[in-house]
Amino acid sequence: MNNFTYYSPTRIVFGKGTENQVGELIRKDGGSRVFIVYGGGSAVKSGLLDKVVKSIEEAGLVCTSFGGAKPNPTLAHAEEGRKRSIEFGSDYILGVGGGSVIDTAKAIAHGTANPEPDLWDIWYKRAPITKSLPVACVLTIAAAGSEVSGDAVLTNEEVKKKKGFGTDLNRCRFAVMNPELLFTLPRYQLANGITDIMQHTMERYFIPGPSCEMTDEIAEGLLRTVVRNGRKVMKDQTDYDAMAEIMWCGSLSHSDITELGRGKDFSVHKLGQALGSIYDYTHGATLSAVWGAWATYLYKDCPDRFSRYARKVWGVEEEDDLKAAAEGIRRTVAFYKELGMPTSLKEIGLENPTDEEIHVLAMIASYDKTITVTKIKPVDYEGIKTMFEWAKEGILPED
Repeated sequence: MNNFTYYSPTRIVFGKGTENQVGELIRKDGGSRVFIVYGGGSAVKSGLLDKVVKSIEEAGLVCTSFGGAKPNPTLAHAEEGRKRSIEFGSDYILGVGGGSVIDTAKAIAHGTANPEPDLWDIWYKRAPITKSLPVACVLTIAAAGSEVSGDAVLTNEEVKKKKGFGTDLNRCRFAVMNPELLFTLPRYQLANGITDIMQHTMERYFIPGPSCEMTDEIAEGLLRTVVRNGRKVMKDQTDYDAMAEIMWCGSLSHSDITELGRGKDFSVHKLGQALGSIYDYTHGATLSAVWGAWATYLYKDCPDRFSRYARKVWGVEEEDDLKAAAEGIRRTVAFYKELGMPTSLKEIGLENPTDEEIHVLAMIASYDKTITVTKIKPVDYEGIKTMFEWAKEGILPED
């Protein structure tokens, strides 16, 4: 087991009706002027935003709202939010929504506390920051895990790049999580969330080397729980207990607990973010579209991890490691199909990508040929390009 430091300061307030506690939670945390960030309007239509505003005002605080956060949160929108937040005199940022809203809220918090540098310079660490406004959230989508993570992602539409930014300043002070708020999610959003939760876990799991028995058990149990309850909520979104399991798994999957002693990779995310930055596909769909090709490219180089995954998560009984690993990959892709998720570039909407389009995707994922991806083995631009080629039709291991 490798050395590690674990830090997870976010207060989790979980269960029915917890959104009514928001105002008191902010007041106790020292906030007085609250800048609320939300997305495309579902928080308004559902009445959730009104509940949150009422709770804040009843706590004796002042608030204003800023909507329009997109599924792939944009730099331009965050910069506009920064401007309005500064004008309002915010001292606390609250995201009401899913990962994109929360990431936008984090960016606005950084920009408000550091009004001089461009957010993109902050994101690329060309303008290092040492302070930010406190951020909290009311979660409405189980997916990104942004409510507990030290990460945030923005897309710069001008240069067609999607970039993550990691810092403990991204950590939410608290996360309000009521599974009932997920009951009315569109089915495709729910499926995308389930996919993202699995990928956050697997990006930390498929790393060879150190012995991490407890960390592996947590990851494997989490994945089994997501598969079992994912099937339940896709049949009945009002199944509270099943939705609660999915919501809690979403937080655990990106809280760093499933990487302790092992680390993380996030190479599939680099491929998915390349697709998302150019074509604006939904995040979870970009991951399911390339994962099968990614796994097929790598499983023979790491048969012990892939075969353990197949046996522990999917119950594969095959004794031969390579055959077991291949079956685990096929069952994972079959589950994504069961959810209604794309498992190839063709299925996500990129019918016949040209050589130039594949080249551009591989250039973005390899940071213009400056990095390699995966900790299984170094995969450079050429290997990434092959993964995208295989993802065209969704190539999988043969029997």
